[in-house]
Amino acid sequence: MKTLVFDVYGDFGHFKKFYTTSSPLTFAFPPPPTVRGMLGAIIGVDKNDYLDVLSHDKCKIAVRILSPVKKIRMGLNHINTKGNYWIPAKKGSHEARTQIRTEFLKNPAYRLYVCHEDDQIQNRFVENIRSHKTVYTLSLGLSELLADFKFVGLSEFTERKNGEGHITTVIPMSVIDEYGITFEKDKKYFKEKIAMEMTRDRVVERYEDVIFEVQGKTIYARTNIYWEDEKGERIIFF
Repeated sequence: MKTLVFDVYGDFGHFKKFYTTSSPLTFAFPPPPTVRGMLGAIIGVDKNDYLDVLSHDKCKIAVRILSPVKKIRMGLNHINTKGNYWIPAKKGSHEARTQIRTEFLKNPAYRLYVCHEDDQIQNRFVENIRSHKTVYTLSLGLSELLADFKFVGLSEFTERKNGEGHITTVIPMSVIDEYGITFEKDKKYFKEKIAMEMTRDRVVERYEDVIFEVQGKTIYARTNIYWEDEKGERIIFF
């Protein structure tokens, strides 16, 4: 199937982990619902509709980590609006701001693979990415963390069953055969639970464990399904 390939990157990123509250932590890469929001911004799908228009059964996506994952922490000043008002200075027991320690990704870069079943929508993706334009501002998790992007190409990926080799993208654990990962020297493997599918009401329908290499290197794995292009690159779609 014809797949759009493009890179997205920025100075900082933050993809909040769902189980953190007062000190927000970030995933190493954007989970599928976040990627769908980024795609919606590119072609101008309303925030209330993009999870339907770009749903799991209509739009396949894959994420490749391009640069080593680096994280830093900074304090963010949040306006204190307790009591439904804000005073720009301390008054009595009312503090003007609350500082929250937040984890950020430094210089994140990803390669996204996108294939939509609707040719018109797919062509809009290709046209906008080629022209380096978006309908809404593209960001990496938070509106303040602006993102840039560049067109890489169009590739023909073919679905294949039961094979082993180097996978370049993040891999859902559900497609990996038992004991199907070969751990190689000088690679750093991490596993995290992320949201896979979400309704338009922001209710997560499915979580899944995924494995990835934090330096952006490939993972040698035996999987029950994968997609391969004419150059031999193997990816796993969400």
